[in-house]
Formats: sequence, structure tokens, C-alpha cells
Amino acid sequence: MHADVCFLLCACFFSTGALQLRERVLQTCSQTRSKRDTTRTEREARKPGSTLLMRSPDVTKAPVTKSEQLLKLDDHDFTMRPGFGGPAIPVGVDVQLESLDTISEVDMDFTMTLYLRHYWKDERLSFPSNTNQSMTFDGRLVKKIWVPDIFFVHSKRSFIHDTTTENVMLRVHPDGKVLYSLRVTVTAMCNMDLSHFPLDTQTCSLEIESYAYTDDDLMLYWKRGNKSLQTDEKISLSQFLIQEFHTTTKLAFYSSTGWYNRLYINFTLRRHIFFFLLQTYFPATLMVMLSWVSFWIDRRAVPARVPLGITTVLTMSTIITGVNASMPRVSYIKAVDIYLWVSFVFVFLSVIEYAAVNYLSTLQERKERTQGNKQLPCTCGMTHPGQMMMSNSYSDMDMMTTGNYGMSELNGDKQEQFLVHLVLDNEQGAQRPAGSSSSSLFIDTHAIDKYSRVIFPGAYTLFNIIYWSIYSQ
Repeated sequence: MHADVCFLLCACFFSTGALQLRERVLQTCSQTRSKRDTTRTEREARKPGSTLLMRSPDVTKAPVTKSEQLLKLDDHDFTMRPGFGGPAIPVGVDVQLESLDTISEVDMDFTMTLYLRHYWKDERLSFPSNTNQSMTFDGRLVKKIWVPDIFFVHSKRSFIHDTTTENVMLRVHPDGKVLYSLRVTVTAMCNMDLSHFPLDTQTCSLEIESYAYTDDDLMLYWKRGNKSLQTDEKISLSQFLIQEFHTTTKLAFYSSTGWYNRLYINFTLRRHIFFFLLQTYFPATLMVMLSWVSFWIDRRAVPARVPLGITTVLTMSTIITGVNASMPRVSYIKAVDIYLWVSFVFVFLSVIEYAAVNYLSTLQERKERTQGNKQLPCTCGMTHPGQMMMSNSYSDMDMMTTGNYGMSELNGDKQEQFLVHLVLDNEQGAQRPAGSSSSSLFIDTHAIDKYSRVIFPGAYTLFNIIYWSIYSQ
């Protein structure tokens, strides 16, 4: 009985072991077969012209690059500044000025292109290196780490160049020191004082500041003092001479946020005057001198003197309008305005001078006619009135004037009365005082033109001496 039981138990044991052994053998065979099939499939997929498609990788998962693994970017929170909670992180800045493009008086701004570089230390970016060599990256890594939030105060427009790629460079040293450089073009405001225009000197500033971090969190400074600003010697402007570049540092206070470090790039510009001499000052001076020509023209030549005066006045108005069209509408007087308006007054006074001369001449002629009509006797019995001599008190010019204003209107009896007046003047010439009667009026009228020939040029020359001595300093 016991023997049978033992036999049955042994049979069950061996059958169970056989089943387990069989399962293991089958599992091993299936794994070998699957590996062989996979290898065959890969070989066929590598063959040219194969229709088998390899499974594409999962694009939803961003691959981790070797540089990111080396810098351990996933181990730190780069939304916080380095050394958060401790003292302010020092960030050095230096600038290399590439070009100073435009200066606009109308918009009160300037445009420049520069290389802006930042220097700081972030121990979170330190990495082991046997050669102590730095690693350089482009702008793609900048978006994954902390960088200073620098902006340009009072800027109107600014952009980072992106041709052919974004002009951004990041260099990381093994000890965590970082150099961040970018190429920027910025248009910023410049408050100009145009009271001495175009003999002016302007000082403009480009201001750099952190937007979010106060001086308790970020200390912005020039890395090498005044040598932090490097300029190209070939930088030049058509209307300005660049006299000086220098840097300064100040603190800016905002009532709602606090104190911030602010860096200044200051540059002084002196305007070239030669362009304005040719376009404004010389034409205005020539118009004033042209208006003086009328003082040497006969006062009776109305068609010559009147158009000359009107032409110079209109030309001065055109020059003034052209200058103001290219200037901002400021509420104060500029130096060029003083020169142009004084020149305009001189031209206008030359027209007024001829009006005074013509008016006094007309009064004189009327007075002579009135006095002649009262004193003229009858000319009966005069056979040859044309042979009578003129009074010595009349000059040749006065005879021409008298002939033009009197003889053309006289005829018949009036002509005879006029000739008798001339005879009586000849007989009474010795009894008449030298500076009296109608001849004195002619002398006064001529004196206006004579005095104007000296007074106008002298006064304008004195004005130019005073003007240039004041504004050319």
C-alpha cells in the first residue's frame, strides 16, 4: 500500500518538473525567434527601395542635449536670479558702438547700432572641465537660463538683428561666469536745445537699466569704467562732428518700485555750419545787399525800384519758410530765426525808404506848382521864350525832374507862365537865400538816398559782427 502511494507521488513530481521545463524551453525559443525577426526586419528596412517603414520617434518629448546634461539645467530653477535671497548680483556691462546712424531735429531722437555685452556669475551653470575651456552657445540656450532683463530707457524703437540668424551669443565658463552678447539697433529720445541752431552743440544719452530688479537684487555697473565704451574711428555724421563719448552711472528712483541702477552713454555733437552758410546765410545776405542797389537808382524810375524791392522781400519770405519747414515747431526763437528776420527787416526798410523818397518828391512838386501859379506874370511880348536861361539854383537833375513832372502837363498859357517863372527865378537868384525855397526840398529828398547808402550797409555790418561774436562761441 505504501509502495503504491510513493510511486504515485514520484510520478506526479516528475510530471510537474517536465511541464515547467517545457514552458521554459518554449519561452526561450519564442524570445530567440522574436529577436531574429526583429533583426531581419531592420536589415530589410535598411535596404534601398524597401517598403518597410521604421517607427518614428516620439516628437512630443524634447531630447535632452549633452550640453544641457552637462550644465544640469533640469536640476535648477532658472526663473530665479542667481543667489536669490542673498546680496545683489553684480552685472557688468560694456558696449561697442558700431554706427551712429541718424540725428533728427524734427523727431528729437537718434538711432545707433551697438554690441551690448553682459557679464555675471551663475554657479548653477558651472561644469567640470579638465581643459578649463568655455562653451559657446547661440540664442536657443538663452531662453532656458536666467539673463539680466536690460532695457533702454526713453527708447522709441529697438530690435535685435536676426540676419542670417539671431545675433545673440552666450559663453559659459567652467566656474559659472557668463558672457551674454547681442547686436541691437535702438532709436532713443534726445532732448535738444535749438536756441543756437545751426550754431549749436547737442548732448544726447542712451540710458540702460534693469526693468524688474532693483539695486537690492541687481547691481548694474560699467565693467571697465569709461573704457567700457568702445567706438569705431570711422563713425561720422553728415551734419555733426562727434566731439566726445563718455559713460556715467546714476541711481533712478520710481515712487512705486524703488531705486534702480542706470548706466548712461553720453556723446556730444557739434553741428557743421558750412551747409547752412551755403543754403541760408549767404542767400539771405545777398538779398539784403541786392535791396541796397535801389539807393543808386533814380528815384523817378518807379518800374525799376519797386519790382526790385518786392522781389527781395518775396525771396526772403521763401528762405524763411524753407528753413522752418525742416525744423520742429518750438516755442522759442532760434539763432537762424534772428538772422533771417533781421535780414527781412532790412529788405523791407529799403522798400519803405523808396516810398518815403517818392512821397517827399511828390509833395515838393505840388508845392512848387502852387508857388509858381501865385507869382507868374503875363508873358505877352516874349518872342523867343525858348531862349531864356534857367535859374542857377536848379541843377541838371532838377531840370529833368521839373521837365518830367511839369512840362508834360503844361500847354498853352500854362507853358508861358512856367517860362516866366523861370525868368523871375533868374532875376531874383541873388536875393534868394542859398538853402531856402524849393531847391532846399530837392536837397533833402536826395539826402535820404545818400544817407541810406551809408546807414544800411553800416548797420547790417554791425549786426553781423554782433551776431557771429555771440553765437559762434
